Amino acid sequence: MGVPKRRASKQRGRQRRAANMKLTPPVLVSCPQCRALKMPHHVCPECGYYKAREVLAGK
Repeated sequence: MGVPKRRASKQRGRQRRAANMKLTPPVLVSCPQCRALKMPHHVCPECGYYKAREVLAGK
């Protein structure tokens, strides 16, 4: 079994962990009714439609 010759620094371990914590911007799609940007599988905040049906009263 491999044994480290020297102790790994705190920075090295933290860099390794931080490589997986990168934030990604939210994915946005255009609403088929009003063409506003919205999150997929969510009600459009502008017109209130979801899957070609009005769910909320629009603005």
